Amino acid sequence: MRKEVNIKEFEKEKLAKIAEISLVLKSYEDIFSSFDPRRYSERALSVDFLDEAERASRDKEKGSIDLELLLPKKQRKIHYEKMIKRRLKDHFKKHFGLLAIEKKKSIWMGGAFVFSGIVIMFLAALVYFKLGESTLFSSFLVVLLEPAGWFLFWEGLDILIFEPKKRKQDYMFYEKMVKCRIQFADF
Repeated sequence: MRKEVNIKEFEKEKLAKIAEISLVLKSYEDIFSSFDPRRYSERALSVDFLDEAERASRDKEKGSIDLELLLPKKQRKIHYEKMIKRRLKDHFKKHFGLLAIEKKKSIWMGGAFVFSGIVIMFLAALVYFKLGESTLFSSFLVVLLEPAGWFLFWEGLDILIFEPKKRKQDYMFYEKMVKCRIQFADF
């Protein structure tokens, strides 16, 4: 019995080294949320599974990655595996698409804020240049427009520079996983 356990551990390690990302599962249930009773083709993925896959993919380069899911030989059912592969691919494509849209919106909104800030600062300079501080109204416009322009300008730069960094790790993970090859193997 002891020797059999060592052989299984050795085979697990050998399989894990072959694939770029290897995750050992007790059953197919480890992939999915335990709160979702639907079929494998519709079921929500487990946060733990996604976190482990993300951790394992961090040091991998973009491009084609092999994701190998290791299960005990007795647990494997080929008809489930096809459905699960499709579900994983659909999940990765959907979330990558959503993050790509969010990234584009963020860039557009940041650019719009920067542009608006510059336009408002220009209007403030124009008011000051044409009217000076000769009237209460012109003074009020300058006091109102200058901070508004600077606020929009800096907020736009913040959105352009720092917002994408907040979601960069998720974006890179889903970008890798969209292109990955998913395989099941037994140990």
